[in-house]
Amino acid sequence: KKQLSLTDPSSVWVIANKQSPLSPIDYAPTDLVVPDVNIRANSSAEEKELRKVASQALEKMFEAAKKDGLPLIMASGYRSYSLQTSVYNRYVKTEGQASADSQSARPGYSEHQTGLAVDVGGANRVCEIQDCFANTKESKWIADNAHKFGYIIRYQKDTRAIVGYIYEPWHLRYVGEALAGELHDQNNPPLETFFDLPAAPDYKP
Repeated sequence: KKQLSLTDPSSVWVIANKQSPLSPIDYAPTDLVVPDVNIRANSSAEEKELRKVASQALEKMFEAAKKDGLPLIMASGYRSYSLQTSVYNRYVKTEGQASADSQSARPGYSEHQTGLAVDVGGANRVCEIQDCFANTKESKWIADNAHKFGYIIRYQKDTRAIVGYIYEPWHLRYVGEALAGELHDQNNPPLETFFDLPAAPDYKP
């Protein structure tokens, strides 16, 4: 549990939640690349990027899923501080701040800003970034296999009081194979629980 930093934004174990903003708050990774995978065409240029280590792992995972007859698509990867500002403000404008805070991180608090988080879906685009994705074969494959490639489903079912967000079966976070495997063996506790950190249901006042 002390092998890697939980606060250094370049660490693959960094915790970004409503109680723990990135430091610096406008952090940007220096090793962003575009994975060689199927990427949603209407994603922005930067959303097609991930940090190199996460990108390489994603390529292996997508290849394995394809071999099992379940091709996947990358919907959204890295988001800069400025892009996350736009995304969050759009949610606030259309749904109100309370609803926005349940499903979109404020800028500086987003896992997408680390370059280690990716939203995925089936290549058939069925239930893309929707609750019903959980019922697809692709989602069940991801739940069973993502840990083998260093990824976890970050916002699990019934963990909103700890992680601060609704269940998002499409939102994967790269933490490395060792930690992902350990979390899988422990029935996927949130990172906050595993590392004995405070729950982060809401932002600090």
